[in-house]
Amino acid sequence: MPHDLSTAQSASTPAELPQALLDGLADLAVHVGLNLQPGQDLVMTTPLSALPLARAVTAAAYRAGAGVVTPLIGDAEMTLARYRHARPDSFDHAPGWLYSGMAEAFADGAARLAILGEDPMLLAGQDASRVAQANRANAAAYRPALAAISGFEINWSILACPTPDWAARIFPDLAPDDALARLAEAIRHTARLDHADPRAEWAAHNANLAARCAMLNAARFDALHFRGPGTDLRVGLAEGHLWQGGAATARNGVRCNPNIPTEEVFTPPHAARVEGHVRATKPLAHQGSVIEEIEMHFKGGVAVEARAARGADVLREMLATDAGAARLGEVALVPHSSPVSQSGLLYFNTLFDENAASHIAMGQCYASCFERGGELSKDEIAARGGNASLIHVDWMIGSGEGDVDGLDASGAAQPLMRGGEWVTG
Repeated sequence: MPHDLSTAQSASTPAELPQALLDGLADLAVHVGLNLQPGQDLVMTTPLSALPLARAVTAAAYRAGAGVVTPLIGDAEMTLARYRHARPDSFDHAPGWLYSGMAEAFADGAARLAILGEDPMLLAGQDASRVAQANRANAAAYRPALAAISGFEINWSILACPTPDWAARIFPDLAPDDALARLAEAIRHTARLDHADPRAEWAAHNANLAARCAMLNAARFDALHFRGPGTDLRVGLAEGHLWQGGAATARNGVRCNPNIPTEEVFTPPHAARVEGHVRATKPLAHQGSVIEEIEMHFKGGVAVEARAARGADVLREMLATDAGAARLGEVALVPHSSPVSQSGLLYFNTLFDENAASHIAMGQCYASCFERGGELSKDEIAARGGNASLIHVDWMIGSGEGDVDGLDASGAAQPLMRGGEWVTG
C-alpha cells in the first residue's frame, strides 16, 4: 500500500484530456476514494500538470456538499531550482509549519486527497545523497500529518491523472499526443471507468477483496512463504495482525478507498521474523531514479545484504534512512491477472506498479492493520512486531512464476497462490 504523498510536481503545463475521463476520475475520487461527507473540508495536493483533474475534483466535491477545498499545487521547475541553486545545508530543512497545518486540518475532520501525475524521473539527474537528505527532512517534518494517514484517522485517497511528462516516460517511442492517449486509456481501465456503472463495479470489487481478507483473517497464519525465481522468503506476521484491502472504514466512521486503483490485500510483517532471500520482479521507481534487479537477504528481520544492478546507491541511501528502513512494514498479495499487471506496462509509479504484483514494503507499518490498532500506542505496536520508520517503500516480488503458502504456528503449509494466482478462498 503506497504511503500518502505530501508533495507532487510535474514540469509540463496542464494537458488537454477528455472531459469524460476527468469527470469520471473526479466522481471516483469524491464518491469512491474519499466518500466525502457533507460539510467535510478537503486538503488536496496536485501537480500543476494535473490541474484539470484537480478542478474537476473541486467541482465534484462542492456538488457533494464539501466544506472548503484547499489545493496545494506543486511545480517541477521550482523543485529543480532548489537542487540547482540552494545552499547544501538547506536540504536538512522542510516546511514543518505546512505539515503542522495539515495535521491540524485533519484533527478538525478534513479529508485528504493526493493527485499523482508527476514526472517519475524528475530528480534522476540530481545528487542521490542530496535527494535522500531532502526526503529525510521532509519525512520527519511530515510526521504529524502522516500520523492521521498511517493511523487511518481520516478518510483519504490517492489517484492519478495522465500527464505528458509521465506518459513520455512510459511510452518514449510514441508521439506526445499518442503517449498521453495511451496512458489515459490505461488509467481509465485500471480505475474501472470502462464499465457502464463504475461505482457499482467498485462496490463489487471491494466485496471481492473483503472476502479475501476475511478468509486470511480467519486462517490466522503465523507466516507466509514466498517461492519463485531467486526467491525463498519466509515472512513472519505481526501479532494481532489484520488483513485489509479495498474499501475500509476510517476511525472517523467514513468508509473509503485509499488507493485507486487497488488490487492488493495487505498486512504487517513481524519486524524481527523475516528470513531468506528475495528478488524483485519489477524495477522500482524511487526518488527520481529507477532501481533494477533488487536482491535482498534477510536475517532476523533485517536486510543484511542488498544489491541492485542499477540504482544501488539510491537503494543504499533508502535502507540507511533510519533503524527501521531495512525491515519490512508491509506484505501484500496481488494476483498476476490484475488489470494493472495485464496492461503489461511499467508505470514508474508505486500506486500502479504495486498493484501489478505481490510485494513487500521497507519501513513503516500501518497501525490500522492491527486488532484494536486505533487504541494501541507506538510501543504497543512495536511489541506486536510492527515496524517504525520515516519511509514506506513498496517493491514487487510476485509474478506468474511465484507461489505463496500460508504457514501456521507449527509450520504446516496451506497453498494460497500458485503461478501468481489465488487458489484458496
